[in-house]
Amino acid sequence: MGGNVVNKVKKAAAYHIQENISVYTFTVILFFIGIIFGAIIVNSLSVDQKQDLYLYLSRFFGQVAEGHFAYTVDMFNQSFTHYIKYLGLMWLLGLSIIGLPIILIMLFLKGIVIGFTVGFLVNQMGWQGFVLSFVSVLPQNLLLVPAFIIIGTASIVFSLRMIRQQFRKTEPILPYFVRYTLLMVFTAIFLTISSSFEAYLSPALMKSIVQWIY
Repeated sequence: MGGNVVNKVKKAAAYHIQENISVYTFTVILFFIGIIFGAIIVNSLSVDQKQDLYLYLSRFFGQVAEGHFAYTVDMFNQSFTHYIKYLGLMWLLGLSIIGLPIILIMLFLKGIVIGFTVGFLVNQMGWQGFVLSFVSVLPQNLLLVPAFIIIGTASIVFSLRMIRQQFRKTEPILPYFVRYTLLMVFTAIFLTISSSFEAYLSPALMKSIVQWIY
């Protein structure tokens, strides 16, 4: 019974990706352009801006080294709430025609944030910054980035379908809406695991790396 369900999910996922491969390709490229752009922004900062940011980070790392973290439950709740709101907004924008450009901007901005974070740490701390970004950014983003890509793509596809619906009303929209909503629920699993990484795994890794560096 369980094997049949898994096989159905795999087939549905493969069909979904194959059906929307062009949109997925565009979304992934847009996201990585955002990452590159975020890394470029680091180099455009003035020396004073870099020093101010690094001073703030140094204070934060000092607190990390001393083990001054928020309670893990609070960190999990904050992370999950933030991510579910972000993806929920994407899902909501996908229900409207005018939401399409905003979805693209949100994906691009998410890429910029990741690119800027990693780029700044590497720019200021060299290989130590790379190691630090590896343990602080990578664990949760291993699942978070695919979740953004999946929901971003699904939102774009549904928004385009809504646009086509305005000109051709022969295609019922309800079945697509149900699948679109179920996909959002499915990605919530990714968010739960990602938030768990951020609350329980990343702080311990960051503390060990920061203590080693400093």
